[in-house]
Amino acid sequence: MNLKERIREVSDFPKAGISFKDITTLFKDSDSLKYTTDVIVDNFKGENITKVLGIEARGFMLGGAIACGLNAGFIPVRKVGKLPAETISETYELEYGVDSIEMHADALNEDDVILIHDDLLATGGTAFATLNLVKRAGVKNIYFSFICDLEFIKTEIKEKIKEHNTQVLVKYS
Repeated sequence: MNLKERIREVSDFPKAGISFKDITTLFKDSDSLKYTTDVIVDNFKGENITKVLGIEARGFMLGGAIACGLNAGFIPVRKVGKLPAETISETYELEYGVDSIEMHADALNEDDVILIHDDLLATGGTAFATLNLVKRAGVKNIYFSFICDLEFIKTEIKEKIKEHNTQVLVKYS
């Protein structure tokens, strides 16, 4: 299945010059949704994943389904102030600004095998901040899954992320 054909591109969103990759069009079709989830789950089935971390907000869309498919738990990585218990946080740069993310301080332990999932890899800032949160918890076995990679954006951070058995379904060169 050609997933790129099922992802809508929106010009000048969220600001001028950005060509936003809208995965909601991929998810509105049940065949595309199931295929995408199955491909990710199949890729990581033998890795003994114990927790899937979904990055707010689009990483939540498939994160829970991937976790169920891998018989793993699901951990939300959220914007600051959205989680009710004690948290740890990281600040990072976006391709169009600065932000921070958090997860519950007790969400992970060093024995966990983690799959970090998000919809898009652009500069790698959000994913790298999540990686730092996971490492602070002492986790050693870390994998990544992205639906899209904006390969034309080259950063050192992306190279560090790709050292962790990274799966990408759709590449934009």
